Amino acid sequence: MQDRLFGLDPQLILDTCITLVAMLALFILLSYLLFNPARQMIEKRKKFIQDQLNEAAAAKKDALGMKEEYDARLAKVEDESAELLAEARQKAKTRANEIVNEAGDEAHRIVARAEREVALEKDKVRDEMKQEMVQVASLMAGKFVSNSMDEATQAGLIDETLKEMGEETWQN
Repeated sequence: MQDRLFGLDPQLILDTCITLVAMLALFILLSYLLFNPARQMIEKRKKFIQDQLNEAAAAKKDALGMKEEYDARLAKVEDESAELLAEARQKAKTRANEIVNEAGDEAHRIVARAEREVALEKDKVRDEMKQEMVQVASLMAGKFVSNSMDEATQAGLIDETLKEMGEETWQN
């Protein structure tokens, strides 16, 4: 019985079938015990990775939105600073004009006060000249009529002389 390569007897076939059934049972059991948990773990991992990708995409979208908002605020700040600078320049020009106007007004007041002082000084000089003239006239008249005239007559003569000379003489 050795003419076959291997002996196919009923015991071998039965052993082979039992082994195949046992292997099938082990495959099913191991599939249930090992492959399903492994598949579930892989699915959980896929879901976790997908959630992480979704969160990263959402974070990127939020970051882009915040960047756009930041750029808008930055542009707004630049506009506000330009506006503030323009406003400050305008205020400075207005203040400069006010200062120039105040200086002009002050100069006019100083000139007017100086003119008043000059006019007062002229009047004072005129009065002093009148007094000098009166004194000179008194001395001259006193020399001519020193013994015969009293003070009342002398004052009357001075007033009469001044009236004759007129105010125009003293004002020039």
